[in-house]
Amino acid sequence: MFMSLSERLEKELIEFARQLVRLQSYSDNEGAVAEAVVAKMRELGYDEAFIDSTGNAVGFIGGGERLIHFDSHMDTVEVNDAEAWLLPPFAAEIKEGRLYGRGSVDMKSALAASVYGAALARELGYAKDKRICVSGSVCEEYCDGENIKMMYKELSLRPDFVVICEPSDNVITLGHKGKAQMRIRTHGLSAHGSAPEKGINAVYEMAEIIGRVEALNKRLTDEGSPHGTIVLSDISCVTASLNAVPSEAEIYLDRRLVLGETEEKVRAEMEELVRGKRASWETGTLRRTSWKGAPLVYEPLHMAWKLDEESPLFSAANAAYAETFGKAPERYDFWDFGTNAVTPVSMGIATIGFGPGEYKLAHMRDENCEVEKITDAAKFYAALIGRL
Repeated sequence: MFMSLSERLEKELIEFARQLVRLQSYSDNEGAVAEAVVAKMRELGYDEAFIDSTGNAVGFIGGGERLIHFDSHMDTVEVNDAEAWLLPPFAAEIKEGRLYGRGSVDMKSALAASVYGAALARELGYAKDKRICVSGSVCEEYCDGENIKMMYKELSLRPDFVVICEPSDNVITLGHKGKAQMRIRTHGLSAHGSAPEKGINAVYEMAEIIGRVEALNKRLTDEGSPHGTIVLSDISCVTASLNAVPSEAEIYLDRRLVLGETEEKVRAEMEELVRGKRASWETGTLRRTSWKGAPLVYEPLHMAWKLDEESPLFSAANAAYAETFGKAPERYDFWDFGTNAVTPVSMGIATIGFGPGEYKLAHMRDENCEVEKITDAAKFYAALIGRL
């Protein structure tokens, strides 16, 4: 049934993906991509297409009661080594069947595929009794889920099913690890560098805590597979001058959680890390401002999740996969990174991941995505809509 549309997919869809890669869209600077996405949605005949007050690009097809949401984020990590890339990172060149450029994997190819996949579903008659929402969301690299949480609130949406189009190499993905980002501060007493005995060095207070963090990661690793992890990802101190004893030091911790680990476990670990030290800890809240000026306040504390295989979404995804690829899925995936799925999952909404591109190539030099996987993803999205 897809053959009559294959030429359109191969030409229009891939050219749109290339257009998006050419538009630099670092976090909080996604406006040009948002405008391009909305323009394409209107060109394809979406019933609604607009930019919400947060800066997300949003489009709707159909008016049925069952709401199916496809989300891809528009922002990318930065490029600081453009001269070292095999091909220019914003040229969107195709070489040996692969689209090169920043965002080709994470995740403008998927964004393009979802925009076309929903339109394809309508052309095939799959959207008659459904409402399909496709979004390009902002600032995901810093604020997992806060973007579509704000969209859901503004538009009074509660989807029945959600597809997070993050790269999975077109493998159905049933969940991902949890994440807890925490901040520890040690508190000292400033003194002149010529008389350090009169002060309390906050960096020295932190030194033992850093050792405890390393030991905790080893314990987690020793728990077997799968296992959680913790890493110190940032460190700083406050000092009156280069001739003074630091009065405060801070580290930022990134803790990844596997299924079964709880918020209570994380809190107990943090208490143990600061025990007996002049120290305090808190959730590592992040604050950003979207390109539309909306404040984003992100609380990075999410548990791991996995789709219940009794869910209608699981059976529909399997059927759509067989329809698209001519065979049943050989395996399923489970991401080790966080995504916007944290919002629908926290609302009890059935969610899967599926998108073109190998996620191990995300954020890397010479990021690239197989072109055929982009068109296949669009076909899968259309087939899934038909099965739901």
